[in-house]
Amino acid sequence: MTVHPTILPTAFDPHFKVFHELMPFKVQEILLVSSLYDAFIMEEDGSITTRLIHEYHGLNLSKAPKVTRVSTGEEALEVLARKRYDLVITMPYLSGMNAFELGRRIKENRPRLPVILMAHNLRSVYPLPLDYQANHIDNIFLWCCEDDLLMAIIKNVEDHANVDNDTARAMVRVIIYVEDSPDFRSLFLPAIYREVVQQTQAVLDESINERHRLLRMRARPKILMAHTYEDARRLYEAYQPYVFAVISDARFPRNGRIDACAGERLLADIRAEVPDLPLLMISSEEQNRIRAESIPAVFIAKQSSEIYNDLHEFCLTYLGFGDFIFRMPDGTPVCSASNVMEFERAVGMVPEASLRYHAVRNHFSNWMMARSEVGLARQLHRDFIGDINKIPSMRDDIVEKVRALRRLRQKGVITGFDPEHYDPEITEFVKIGNGPIGGKARGLAFIWACLQRPGNKHSILKRYPAAIPKTAVVTAQGFDDFISQNQFTQPLAVTDEHIADLFIDGRLPSWLRQELEIFLQRCDFPLSVRSSSLLEDGQFRPYAGLYSTYFLANNHPDFSIRLGQLESAIKMVYASIWFESPQAYSRGVGSGSREDLMAVIIQELVGKDYNGRWYPAISGVAQSHNYYPVQGMLPDEGIAHIALGIGKTVVEGEKNLRFSPAYPQKLIQFSAVEDVLANCQRQLYALDLSSGDCLNRYNANLVRYNVQDVAPDLPVQLLASTYIPDEHRIRDVDMPGVKILTFAQILKYSAYPLGDILLELLAIGRSGMGSEVEIEFAVQLGPTLAESTFYLLQIRPMVTGAERVDVVIHPEDAETAIVYSTQSLGHGQITTIRDIIYVKPDTFDTTATRDIAREIGQLNRQLVTEKRHFLLVGPGRWGTNDHWLGIPVQWSDISNVQAIVEVRNRQLRADPSQGSHFFQNLTSLGIPYLTVDENNGSKEADGQDRIDWQWLQQAAPTHDGRWVRHLRLQRPLSVTCDGRSSVGMISKRKGASRPQPPRPQPTHRQG
Repeated sequence: MTVHPTILPTAFDPHFKVFHELMPFKVQEILLVSSLYDAFIMEEDGSITTRLIHEYHGLNLSKAPKVTRVSTGEEALEVLARKRYDLVITMPYLSGMNAFELGRRIKENRPRLPVILMAHNLRSVYPLPLDYQANHIDNIFLWCCEDDLLMAIIKNVEDHANVDNDTARAMVRVIIYVEDSPDFRSLFLPAIYREVVQQTQAVLDESINERHRLLRMRARPKILMAHTYEDARRLYEAYQPYVFAVISDARFPRNGRIDACAGERLLADIRAEVPDLPLLMISSEEQNRIRAESIPAVFIAKQSSEIYNDLHEFCLTYLGFGDFIFRMPDGTPVCSASNVMEFERAVGMVPEASLRYHAVRNHFSNWMMARSEVGLARQLHRDFIGDINKIPSMRDDIVEKVRALRRLRQKGVITGFDPEHYDPEITEFVKIGNGPIGGKARGLAFIWACLQRPGNKHSILKRYPAAIPKTAVVTAQGFDDFISQNQFTQPLAVTDEHIADLFIDGRLPSWLRQELEIFLQRCDFPLSVRSSSLLEDGQFRPYAGLYSTYFLANNHPDFSIRLGQLESAIKMVYASIWFESPQAYSRGVGSGSREDLMAVIIQELVGKDYNGRWYPAISGVAQSHNYYPVQGMLPDEGIAHIALGIGKTVVEGEKNLRFSPAYPQKLIQFSAVEDVLANCQRQLYALDLSSGDCLNRYNANLVRYNVQDVAPDLPVQLLASTYIPDEHRIRDVDMPGVKILTFAQILKYSAYPLGDILLELLAIGRSGMGSEVEIEFAVQLGPTLAESTFYLLQIRPMVTGAERVDVVIHPEDAETAIVYSTQSLGHGQITTIRDIIYVKPDTFDTTATRDIAREIGQLNRQLVTEKRHFLLVGPGRWGTNDHWLGIPVQWSDISNVQAIVEVRNRQLRADPSQGSHFFQNLTSLGIPYLTVDENNGSKEADGQDRIDWQWLQQAAPTHDGRWVRHLRLQRPLSVTCDGRSSVGMISKRKGASRPQPPRPQPTHRQG
């Protein structure tokens, strides 16, 4: 199937910079000077402007110019005095002034303005006036109702104006066309342009997008016209290094008079200087065929009915637009290449004699230039190709240059999946199918394109570049066709398990299965299969972590099993769009009636094989805004969470290491040995490579390992410290003892500058998206820590800025508040909450957190039915996947929550998990999140945090369960948060804070 590449802003593609610099002069405004009758003849099939637009669009060229018509020479001079035009086209008969006089008067004031004379027949032009000078009229053509003649005239004017710039900047090639007959050049010049444009378009690589193809068209050969022998020699000598071909008539002026042998002399002289330059003689005299062959040059008869086919064959055979035919010195063909990939393969295998034959004749450079591969054409020019006597090294050099171009051309460009030419070693980001690629893929493509822009020469990314894993996106067309083909309709009131079974039994569309099969045949590495729905990663509804992700070892010896696993993983991701949590989230953000579609990201899984376990050395999440800055940190310096292994540890709120990229050595949770032992990561997730024969729907094929059990793995040896019980010390070396993940070699000793890399990437993302951002990333170990590779996995916008709303909370307000927090998230005021669900502190049990989550979910479903929002209060980290750190609720369990209180006490004391998906959804929805630290000795609390448990417990409950109590109030609570000071409180009545001057009333969920 045909796939159109996604268009990204060309400003993000520095390897296309040279094309932006080409053709700086464009004809935008044309002044047509003609009588009404002449204009009527020219426009009998429609307006000139309309026909030009059609002609430009038909050849996929850039914007067509605007045509303004006046009737007389005097009118033309008046208009030219008032407005700037790029080209004047005049007919010969003008009321009161002929075209030659008009040309003279125009040139007096604007000598560089091109003036073209258009006549209907030669009798109206010849004989020329006695006082005629060649510089009065730049060229003469005959109008025979050809739309493409106007296009050819415009392009020829542009070529003459741009040739100096384009040859100097990009070695753009030049075709010299010599013809003194207005009649024939009016027929043949459009034919040459049409052939060159169409052939250039035909050979442009399909992997680039349409915008880039238009840019590359600027590098097509320039066509320069000459009328005399002297003009032709002057053009040839001026542009000799760039001359691509010479096309010449046989009979034209030389030394001031017509010379029947002028063309033969011109071509013979050029052939003597350049033995391999393509030469073409066009003549109406058949005897000139013998003269042309003796030069040698190709001959085309003007009267031939096959003249245009002959021109087509000349371009294909001699100008490099056709296949590259590798030949031996005696002309024997060896093999051919129709595109750059095939060319690279052929260069690696053809005999040395063939390679030398083409190199010395500059065939490689010319063939690449025909494809607008300007940079590579320059590198493969015979002056830069290397020592022609050292063929093996020259061969390697050519192959490496071509491969480097193919890699560079894919940077920042999403290309359509090409089953014939897909090469995962070259192509980094492809899409399979038509239609949207979804929010997650769109964000990844955006930041990847941003990274292609030239950066500061002192940028840390110059020394430690960031990359993306090899990525393919199955567009939303796959989901659409899958749903339609299987005639699925969204079921109501069924379990996620039932939906998953339904989708697994469905069949993917045949076009998708075929392309997935070809794609997978080229992939020999583990894969992640991730969601990218249309609504995902939006600024105000990120859907973070709500859809499924699967990991595939992709190592089963039976390819059909590997393909089946990939198809099943895609169908499971499709199914998750109908699961309960994302549906509940959609209702909560008001998107329930908006149709969502699912694209799927298939990505190389970052990591290496460590003793049968595949995982990255570091995975993490970083945010440009730190909601909980402490110890002198600033909010705009950001925050990062990292862990060993696959990123599930971080995004699901399990134990990980938190630090500010600006202060990587300042680890708050590692203040003392006891803190390190209590807070360090103890388990990691990895893909078990030994279980490649199945797709586990429940754990996404991940296995959880204890850090101590994987101590022999290289990442643990390099990133962990060692606890020595006898000394009660932690040493930053690999030695016998308990392994503690401190990441000291990176954060403390800067063996790899992770903090600086994150700071720069967050700044790039914040600048590009115009908002605070969150990125997910992974780091793959190199031979040493310093040679590690940073991979961007995802970027999404964050919601901030509501702090502009005027909210003030005074310390004395704590005395009247039910809840007072010095570590709150959000900004604004909510005054509509009449329901409270809280976890009873007297019966709380850390082993029962899953049961508590289920009980909360039951109450939430009841409140959803009643359309009532509630305040949620309880111990530990809400939404964590580690049930020992808090209550592991899902979005479907709390979809009607309007504010949350996290209580940190001796039983559950987890650090803020800003990097989790749960946290991202909270911030995007503007749900206030208040942390109450009941341990007044905490270094992160100032002793003011409090919660009035007595008031909560004295209120009559609507529901009093084993773990959870539900209160329904007569008067609403007031939830107030000041995002600038991170102070928040919940009061028993509205307006519990001090009266303030009149100000706009904040609305619900402003944070």
